[in-house]
Amino acid sequence: MNDLRIEKTNNSPLVEFNINGQMSIKGRSIPENGMVFYQPIFKWIEEYGQRPSPKTTLDVNLEYFNTTSSKCILDVLKGFEKVKKPGFEVNVNWYYKEDDPDMLESGQDFGSFININFSFIEEY
Repeated sequence: MNDLRIEKTNNSPLVEFNINGQMSIKGRSIPENGMVFYQPIFKWIEEYGQRPSPKTTLDVNLEYFNTTSSKCILDVLKGFEKVKKPGFEVNVNWYYKEDDPDMLESGQDFGSFININFSFIEEY
């Protein structure tokens, strides 16, 4: 298994998923076809879940995401929820700007649907 890196564009986020358990999604997520963009990510998470690192941390630092991406992000989080088993820790760091309460609320909503630890980190 290899690390996954998808470069950032104007419409899609930088994705860095490492087999050492350090993951990040950063930027804007408004791809024309969200399911096509996120499909390799779903596949990678499924494979990672077969031999995960003892500690997995996902940093989510999005400026904006559209409705399609919202569903895909939820599916990404559900994938990581399956990684959380006895002896395996999964944490999500959800970043938001101090002047963007909607992004905080989105993270809180996701956190309420998923049984993994969420931390909310305000950026100035």
